[in-house]
Amino acid sequence: QVQLVESGGALVQPGGSLRLSCAASGFTFTDYPMGWIRQAPGREREFVAAIRRIGGNTFYADSVKGRFTISRDNVKNAVYLQMNSLKPDDTAVYYCARASRRSGLTPKDIAEFGSWGQGTQVTVSS
Repeated sequence: QVQLVESGGALVQPGGSLRLSCAASGFTFTDYPMGWIRQAPGREREFVAAIRRIGGNTFYADSVKGRFTISRDNVKNAVYLQMNSLKPDDTAVYYCARASRRSGLTPKDIAEFGSWGQGTQVTVSS
């Protein structure tokens, strides 16, 4: 059974930083690309970032490129999202996500993910 447990969400001021973590279990972690998606109030879920299963190749939504960094630790079965220069528009519930298929490629769209956790709230406000 796939389990993805996010942590690290908080209230932060504009311009601040946060690091989200995701602990993964119930599947062979190195078989799957991983990612982060988010959902703001009243809006649909949107793709944020993704990372290939091995090798570290990454892909980002234009809205976060240059500010967010996704990484993974294949020993700890964990995924991280370092978020810098946060803006009020980044306010959302952030979900750790696993790709639907075993693949050596880097996902580039939310449709490529099939499992996600319960989410962690990030609020950017002064």
